[in-house]
Amino acid sequence: MLFRFLKNTFIYQFFYRRLDRIIFSRYRNLKRRTVETTINGATQVKNTVLNGGVLALVSAAIVWVSIFMYIAFYYAYMPSLSHTRPIHLHFKSCDEAKGICSFPSAHVQLTKRQQMLMVGQAYKIYVNLEMPESPANKELGMFMVCALMVDKNQFPASKSCRSAMLHYRSPLLHFLSTVVMSPFLIFGSIEEKQTLNLELYSNYEEDQSHPVTDVYVEIQSRHIELYSASLFIMAHLRGLRYVMFHWPIFSAIVGVSSNLFCIVFIFSLSYWRLYGYDDDHGHEYFYHMLRRRKSDGNMSDSDDEKSGDERPKSSSGESSKYITEFDVLDKDSPSDVGGSSGTS
Repeated sequence: MLFRFLKNTFIYQFFYRRLDRIIFSRYRNLKRRTVETTINGATQVKNTVLNGGVLALVSAAIVWVSIFMYIAFYYAYMPSLSHTRPIHLHFKSCDEAKGICSFPSAHVQLTKRQQMLMVGQAYKIYVNLEMPESPANKELGMFMVCALMVDKNQFPASKSCRSAMLHYRSPLLHFLSTVVMSPFLIFGSIEEKQTLNLELYSNYEEDQSHPVTDVYVEIQSRHIELYSASLFIMAHLRGLRYVMFHWPIFSAIVGVSSNLFCIVFIFSLSYWRLYGYDDDHGHEYFYHMLRRRKSDGNMSDSDDEKSGDERPKSSSGESSKYITEFDVLDKDSPSDVGGSSGTS
């Protein structure tokens, strides 16, 4: 009862209002500010994390797209460095005498597809012959090796012939080398043979209308003795292909960086076009600046008149109005430019 009585008294109301104004109001303001600061901080952190995640995902996607574009360009632009095909020679045996009665020849199929070699790329083509140092080959002397390049329809695209022979070794050199290498010869580590590398083409380029798919090889000698033969095609790299093959890390860094720059530039341009500066506002700003220049010119003319400069008056037959380029632009500009439909 006493508390209720004191609560209704003037003294209680006076002190309660003072305390509420000094202490409780500050407490409520502090609490409200704390809650607002916490909410704003949480919102900022959330937005920062979200924007950072989106930026990280977009950056990773752009980097991976740049790497994929360089890899795709590398495999599309770089040719296969080398191709090797075995040559299985066949010939016609003699009926009465021993030996062969025709030139050894072979058909080498490079590919079953439409094309194997890259158009515009230079190639070196070799025929490797593995020949024993037999008396027949030593007495053979020089012989010819020919190759005919044909397309899928058996159309002859190119033909090349090269001469070859065994490297000469004197009987004394042959005897000394045999004595020195006799342990290896006995155990079969080495053999008495020579490998001839004949360069049929030093700068062969594929014909786009007749891509080569098959090669016919012929050795024009009936007394030759061979262990094996093979066809070797090597790409002769030049220019950018040479740099990309011999310096792959440097080329990859430059290529990925170039792709990254192009993608970022296109992405930035697209973003600016969609969400950036508006053309309508640009026209409004342009016309506003023209009107401002015109108004400044009129003010300067009025100042000149006030200062005593007199202009020559026009005759009665001449018009006293002068049309400037700003008047023409004002007439062509939209009515809502500058916020009013009248003149400036």
